Amino acid sequence: MQEVSTRPRVVIVGAGFGGLAAAKRLAGRAVDVTVVDRRNHHLFQPLLYQVATAALSPADIAAPIRSILANARNVRVLLDEVHDVDADSNRVALASGRSLEYDWLILATGARHSYFGRDEWAAHAPGLKSIEDALAIRRKVLLALEQAENETDPERRKALLTFVVIGAGPTGVEMAGAIAELARRAVSSDFRSITPHCSRVVLVEAGKRVLSAFPGKLSDDAARSLVDLGVEVRLGSPVFDVGSGYVQLGDELILARTIVWAAGVQASPAAEWLDAEQDMNGRIFVEPNLRVPSRERIFAIGDTANAADRSGKPLPAVAPVAKQQGQYVADVILGRRKAAFAYRDFGNLATIGRSKAVIDWGALQLSGLTAWLIWSVAHIWFLVGFRSRIAVAISWLWSYATYQRNARLITGEHPSTPTQLKRLPTLERKCA
Repeated sequence: MQEVSTRPRVVIVGAGFGGLAAAKRLAGRAVDVTVVDRRNHHLFQPLLYQVATAALSPADIAAPIRSILANARNVRVLLDEVHDVDADSNRVALASGRSLEYDWLILATGARHSYFGRDEWAAHAPGLKSIEDALAIRRKVLLALEQAENETDPERRKALLTFVVIGAGPTGVEMAGAIAELARRAVSSDFRSITPHCSRVVLVEAGKRVLSAFPGKLSDDAARSLVDLGVEVRLGSPVFDVGSGYVQLGDELILARTIVWAAGVQASPAAEWLDAEQDMNGRIFVEPNLRVPSRERIFAIGDTANAADRSGKPLPAVAPVAKQQGQYVADVILGRRKAAFAYRDFGNLATIGRSKAVIDWGALQLSGLTAWLIWSVAHIWFLVGFRSRIAVAISWLWSYATYQRNARLITGEHPSTPTQLKRLPTLERKCA
């Protein structure tokens, strides 16, 4: 007869930064842990934009969850998706039809794209939250360049070479800078009928400055760096409409075949599972110890939680917050922590492009090459696995020395233009 374990059962929903940090903290302890995720890999999201712009391959920034936790014998991993939580009976319902009982539940379900009530825009302006998103954007960007090489109509060619990024937070700024480098420098020498100045990259922001979470000086430095890269920065420009091949900014219509959404995120439906109070982004308001109110055995962390700092201001939805919260709740479950969660802020970092980045360390603010070197080292250090660190470091060194992108693969079927290809020799290498 199989012996039934009497150790506490911990269920972690989501293997992002927060969930994985909690699982690692609980590894080898006197608890039975089950990690549930709908994907089999942990993703280093801060570098996802580099997959979307052909600088890195997916395997460089992702690793199988099972391999990460392989040595944690008390942790098992389930490839499944949670559909509901029954807090009264301490069960989570899975998409497979099964259910899991828990003594402690950690909700680290992350976030998804938010289009502020205009979900129909998603079909025309994809966001960047998963490897699938990144590969779809990469395919779209590279196909636009290929089709522009063969296009003879000036207006269609101009639209193919126009790239619009909506939202000037870290993801939007990094994406706009990377697309500008890709289209205007990294691949232009490989084409025969388009030059570096043919491409147009537009960064659209409804607010008054880019990187609004950074101090004003660093925000201004980032904006200047973007302009130096050839990016058109449109501040105070709310988007009125997004459709197939266009973005409407007030009275201005921008025709673009490639549009990327980086303007907003929405938390997972975890708050609805628990009928918990949530903020406008769907994040659960949690207690100082990260517990869900009235749910003593349930924690919410990372993008799932609206947790306040000492001043009462909500903590940012960034990886360091999620990782520290994951470690904290694991310690609470193990009886190691009694005090409220306190976030240790190591500063904000954002890169704009080659040799350009900004860092906010409170009293110390850096920009330019020094900031970029620190940003590079920090991101390589926090990657999961020795192989990923080496692969990314080598890719970055090669790209820096040669301006080349190694992951410029267009997979799947793509439209052909045999009529235009016949006319290719008549094209001149110039912008139409």
